[in-house]
Amino acid sequence: MSGYDFKVFKGSASGEIVESTTHRPELTGHQVYLELTHSGVCGTDVHFKQADMGLGHEGVGVVRAIGPEVTTLKMQVPFPISPRLTTPTNNITEATEQVGDGCKKAAAPANGSFASGSVQDERFLFKIPDSLPSEAAAPLMCAGITVFAPLTQYGVKSTDVVGVVGIGGLGHLAIQFANKMGCEVVALSGTESKKEEAFKLGAHHFIATKDAKELSVPRKINHLLVTTSFMPDLDQYSSILAPMAQVFPLMVTSFDAKLEVPFMKFLLRGWRFVGCTGAPKIVYQQMLQFAGLHGVRPVIERFPMSKVGVEESMQKLAEGKMRYRGVLFAEEA
Repeated sequence: MSGYDFKVFKGSASGEIVESTTHRPELTGHQVYLELTHSGVCGTDVHFKQADMGLGHEGVGVVRAIGPEVTTLKMQVPFPISPRLTTPTNNITEATEQVGDGCKKAAAPANGSFASGSVQDERFLFKIPDSLPSEAAAPLMCAGITVFAPLTQYGVKSTDVVGVVGIGGLGHLAIQFANKMGCEVVALSGTESKKEEAFKLGAHHFIATKDAKELSVPRKINHLLVTTSFMPDLDQYSSILAPMAQVFPLMVTSFDAKLEVPFMKFLLRGWRFVGCTGAPKIVYQQMLQFAGLHGVRPVIERFPMSKVGVEESMQKLAEGKMRYRGVLFAEEA
């Protein structure tokens, strides 16, 4: 039987990781076959452990075969000397009815990046610049774009002050991107345990917020990126937010969660809350180029691309112990 067989790690109703083999027929149209070498492990994957679907949406691979209508790859590089590509991040949202709400209905159950291979449409893939290692590119396809999009799509200027709440999987990338864009960066965390690390990542100022009665900064924050799993008390933050400040809640939570704001401060100071969960394809490519040029790198922990590796990485992530992005490595990668 012709086609492609590859290993896939899926969720299940019990939450157990299931290893299976998927067969895909010969490529058609704009399809390409990727041999996956790396995959980031994201909090969204933990939400979908109980779905009967291939997990993972931060994949990097090498093109091994192309369909009859593929054109861009032929122009980029002589086949079969194939480029490294990242897989699209929209497979999670397209494959489910609701994101982040424990949804169990999957429309594309065997095409995640926790796998040895994947069949994808070339038009939704992204070429990795030579200056960016594959293990660094993988987490950028979700965590990276989540913070890069608000920093580039909503009027942030190099003369602005950017605040980053939380120094974790998203926050440690937001600090780096904002710094390399020329912004003054304020890192905010509950305690001072990550203070020195925040400065090494590129923060110019650090604020420990737990039990602080009043917050202060040299210049008030124009754009606040919230990368924690919950919204901070904006009453506490009101003294450091500039008039017309933009607040970006970047966490994924349940659909019945409510956003609470100090209404009169919000009204009189002209604050804006911006929902931002993705970006056009061109912005993904710009992010990869920017990260490669300016040395933006996720801090990663390595795990094997195996059932044990998937289980260990997801358990560590669920326990909040990951520093800061888990990456699955194929054995030959």
